[in-house]
Amino acid sequence: MKFISILLFVFSLSFSFAQTWSGEVAEIFYEKCTKCHHQGGGAPFSLVDYNEANTMATSIYDAVYQGQMPPWPPNEESAEFLHDRTLEASEKTTILNWLTTGTPEGDASQTPPPPVYNQGSILGDGDLEVQIPTYASKAIAEDDYVCFSLPTNLTENRIIKAVEVIPGNPEIVHHVLVYVDQNGSEVTDTIGGDCASPSDLNTKLVGGFTPGATPIIFPSQDPIKLGVSVNAGAKIYLNMHYPIGSYGLQDSTKVIFHFYPQSESNVREVSSDPLLINYSFYLPPEQVTSVEAQYPSSGTTSMNYSLFSIFPHMHLLGKEIGTYAVKPGQDTVPLIHIPHWDFDWQDFYKFRYLQKIPVGSKLKAYGTFDNTSSNIHNPFSPPQAIFFGLNTTDEMFVTYLQYLPYVTGDENYDLTDLTVMSIEEYIQSDNAEITVYPNPFSQDGIQMSFTNELHLQDQVYIYDNLGNRVSVIKHMTEKEIYWNGQNDNGQSVKPGVYYVSANIQGVLSHQKIIKIK
Repeated sequence: MKFISILLFVFSLSFSFAQTWSGEVAEIFYEKCTKCHHQGGGAPFSLVDYNEANTMATSIYDAVYQGQMPPWPPNEESAEFLHDRTLEASEKTTILNWLTTGTPEGDASQTPPPPVYNQGSILGDGDLEVQIPTYASKAIAEDDYVCFSLPTNLTENRIIKAVEVIPGNPEIVHHVLVYVDQNGSEVTDTIGGDCASPSDLNTKLVGGFTPGATPIIFPSQDPIKLGVSVNAGAKIYLNMHYPIGSYGLQDSTKVIFHFYPQSESNVREVSSDPLLINYSFYLPPEQVTSVEAQYPSSGTTSMNYSLFSIFPHMHLLGKEIGTYAVKPGQDTVPLIHIPHWDFDWQDFYKFRYLQKIPVGSKLKAYGTFDNTSSNIHNPFSPPQAIFFGLNTTDEMFVTYLQYLPYVTGDENYDLTDLTVMSIEEYIQSDNAEITVYPNPFSQDGIQMSFTNELHLQDQVYIYDNLGNRVSVIKHMTEKEIYWNGQNDNGQSVKPGVYYVSANIQGVLSHQKIIKIK
């Protein structure tokens, strides 16, 4: 009897110290999961509130325990990236503990207010929107690669500071590559045919989309302003990929571009190219084969470069891929290493700090392909000899880089706070629980009034428009609080869209606010 009592005591003690949704778990989900798992996001279901997460508890446990979610293929050997979704060891332990102790909610009134996400577009209305005509996938036995050439109707030159791809049908859009055809002369392939990369040297890659990817936002604040120029009369060239099984399903993907003001100066041009590529590899059946690529193919770099992002690419047989630089003194600079390649999770990984590649360096890529029967992703049974090709059942070994000429000090700037979209217009929100003034606001800060009185335990958070937490506002018992426009580190936030998100006596409310220069 005494033994049973001890067991019951231990059991109850484990629950009393168990993590709860409101106490510890929600904030982890907000930071690492909900950017995809929200209504209208890239994931198939939302995990913003307790009921949603509790319903998916079994799936969450399997994905977190096996390291499948959140999807972040680069490992610790890579450079530091923006928007890193990697779970810290303590965060993983917290989630698994919560799941194995019955997913307790805790005190709902203590749940941190969640990020607020725009439905559809994350960045909002831009300066130019192009959309493909409604297209039905032709992918029956092979993937469907199709290209569209879309007019911009621009009458003057502009510079892109952000690109957002919005899939018309997220269930069938595997990837989108976005190019600027400066001369407007690029010829597209026959609809439903094999669409290759543009042949015109004046057609430049800007960015793209893969499931889970964030918009391409170039740093646009002093001291670093980056972008891609678009000529008057240019066209947008889109490379679309629809996988096998999507036959007959329709898509109407659109791309929204945000431009710098015409008066903006000192914007540096970003180039995007598949600098590391191997066309000549051969993958014999029932073998694991190593493949390499180098840039320049012979010799070393002729000038200093700064790298902004990196995009490695393989197909179904890919097993591992990595890229590094060898500096003149033979020191190595790790850029990215993906030890477990996943064809369904690819991205333009943006470096948190521009990576300096000094003159006299070499860029090298390495990888392996598993063309054996044991590879569950092998499209052929039995395995066949595989070469470079466009179809998913072929293979590729390529790494795209976004880069620009180096300027002294590039590598010292943290791009986290420099990739915020500046919005000069105010869009009225209709949430009656929170009133803000003035809106838009400037460096003087903003006053917030609440319908219900705030209590000490009530929580007020500030998020940016990508769902990143900016500040937790400390307050006394009152109906009004003031935010000075600074983050939790005491730094003034950049111009852009933000959200006040509040848990007021258990009621979640939010309001959009705009900071201007």
